[in-house]
Amino acid sequence: MAANKTDPAQRPPAIEIRRLTKDYPLPGGRQRVRAVDDLSLRVHPGQVYGLLGPNGSGKSTTLKALLGLLRPTLGDCLLAGVPGSDPAAHRAIGYLPEAPYFPRFLSGRELLRFHAKLAGVPRAGREERIAALLRRVGLAHAADRRVGAYSKGMLQRVGLAQALVADPPILILDEPTAGVDPGGAADIAALILEQKARGRTVLLCSHLLTQIEEICDRVAILHRGRLLAEGALDELLGRCGRQSLVVENLPPEELAAFEDWLAERGGRLHAVERPAARLDRFFLQTLERAERATEASAVGTGGGAR
Repeated sequence: MAANKTDPAQRPPAIEIRRLTKDYPLPGGRQRVRAVDDLSLRVHPGQVYGLLGPNGSGKSTTLKALLGLLRPTLGDCLLAGVPGSDPAAHRAIGYLPEAPYFPRFLSGRELLRFHAKLAGVPRAGREERIAALLRRVGLAHAADRRVGAYSKGMLQRVGLAQALVADPPILILDEPTAGVDPGGAADIAALILEQKARGRTVLLCSHLLTQIEEICDRVAILHRGRLLAEGALDELLGRCGRQSLVVENLPPEELAAFEDWLAERGGRLHAVERPAARLDRFFLQTLERAERATEASAVGTGGGAR
C-alpha cells in the first residue's frame, strides 16, 4: 500500500492554542494585568514555527500555558491533540527553557542518562544515543565534566541534547542559542532543520531574527499579549510574485528602454535597487505601528501618560 502523503496542513495540528488568555494579579489583589490576550495559533506537523515578540510580549507565558506549567484564565492549549496540562501530552515533547538549570554535580553524560530514564528511553541503545547526542551538540569532549563547570553556551547545548534524548515528535525551544557563539548558533540552526527533515515539529522563540528568517516556515509576532501578525514568511515579507534581477552599469537610456520592454509584457519595474524585505525590519515596523496605535487610543480615551 502506498504511503500516506497527506499535506501536513490537512492533518490535525501538532500544537494548537485556542483563544488563550492569561491574567496575573497585581500586588494588592484588586487589579490584574493581562499577559496574553485571546491568542489563537496552529502549528502543523513538520513545521518550524517562530514565536516572536519583545520582552514582556507574552511569549514565555504562552509557552508555560502550552506546557501545562500554569493554568490559563481562559482558552485551551493542545499538544498532539492532548491538553498540555495532561501528563500524557508531555511524552510527545522535548522542551528547552530559556535559562535551563541542571544539577551542578552531574556530568553531561549523567544528566542525559537521568533524563533518558525519566522519559522512558529503553535501556538497549540508551548509552549509544546519549553518546551520539553529545557528539551532535559538540560536547563529546566535555561529556564527563560536571555541568557546574559548563559555560552558558555549553549549558544551552546540553539542554538541547536533553530535549532530544527521547526523540520526541514536538520540540519547544525557548531561546536555544542564548549565550552561544555564532558558530554554535549556526550548528543549532542546522540541528533544528535536521529535525524538520525527520518530520518533527519545532516551536521556537528567539530574538535572532536573521536565524528565524532562515529556518522558520511561519512566524507569529506578539505585542503586549496580542497577536500582531502571523503567516508564512514569504507572504508577510511580500516576496510572493516577485523576481529579482541584478544588472551592473546599465546606462539610464538603456534602463528606460528596459522599463518600456517590461511594460509591454505586463511587468513593472518597482525600483532600480530594492533589497528584499527582511524579517528584522518587518518585525520592528510592526511593533512601531502597534505602539503608535496604542498611544493614539490612549490619547483618544483620555488615558495618556500620567
